[in-house]
Amino acid sequence: MKDIETRSWNDYELIDSGNFQKLERFGAYVLIRPEPKALWDKALSDAEWQKAAHAVFKKTRNIDPGDKEETGEWITTKGMPQQWKVSYPMENFTLRMRLGLTPFRHVGLFPEQAANWDFIYESVQMIRSERPRVLNLFAYTGAASIVARAAGAEVVHVEALKQLITWTRENMELNNLDGIRWMLDDVVKFVKREIRRGNQYHGIIMDPPAYGRGPDGEKWILEEQIASLLKDVRQILHPHTRFFVLNLYAKGISPMITENLFDTIFGKVDNKTIGELYITDRQRHKMPYGSLLRFREI
Repeated sequence: MKDIETRSWNDYELIDSGNFQKLERFGAYVLIRPEPKALWDKALSDAEWQKAAHAVFKKTRNIDPGDKEETGEWITTKGMPQQWKVSYPMENFTLRMRLGLTPFRHVGLFPEQAANWDFIYESVQMIRSERPRVLNLFAYTGAASIVARAAGAEVVHVEALKQLITWTRENMELNNLDGIRWMLDDVVKFVKREIRRGNQYHGIIMDPPAYGRGPDGEKWILEEQIASLLKDVRQILHPHTRFFVLNLYAKGISPMITENLFDTIFGKVDNKTIGELYITDRQRHKMPYGSLLRFREI
């Protein structure tokens, strides 16, 4: 097993972490957000955090105990916009994303996924035999979809929330791209339909939440459904020319559990990487962002 670090870049930095919070810079703006895994003490003082921050997320309640999704409000300083843009430079492409303050503490980008964006872009460009087809499941605001499209793939983007698909469309246009196929759908149902249709993909990307709901209220509970979903996903992943990215950010699911789960379903694959995804802050704290398993056979 090998842990995978996502390094800071010009428009993102994890400044400090601790006491169940993290201090981050997205572009020109510094945010304070809850972080349940930050059990250690902050390196900087509370006063230093407050002085640096343009916006602080304050939790108010859970929407639904079954969803376990926090909601709250942002306390902002003068000059903090509701929306702004950041960029992530790659070797032959610069990813541009529109960010925004949401009531769920998220801002429209998971910066730890940058290590996967590079992997996805490289993997698509390595496929020479035919036009690569990529499926992005639980696709959120579409950073991975945009990167795959920019690299030359036909992309299917599956997301259960209409407002997130609208957000992704804005991000696609921000990057001067087109042609991503949008699917407002429940991931489990969509994959089963793809099996029946006989469709296959050279690349599949999965970053499922611990809890979620489909567009018609379908419940998603990761621990109960991930194994059956992976069994279905295996049937639509190309048997030879292929890559796969799986990120599991859920309490109690370690890289070892992820590897056992994967191996029992997919069997032996070449060039597999398994470990914990993390970002290091200025104080050298390593902030974990779940188990990452990925491979490519191209």
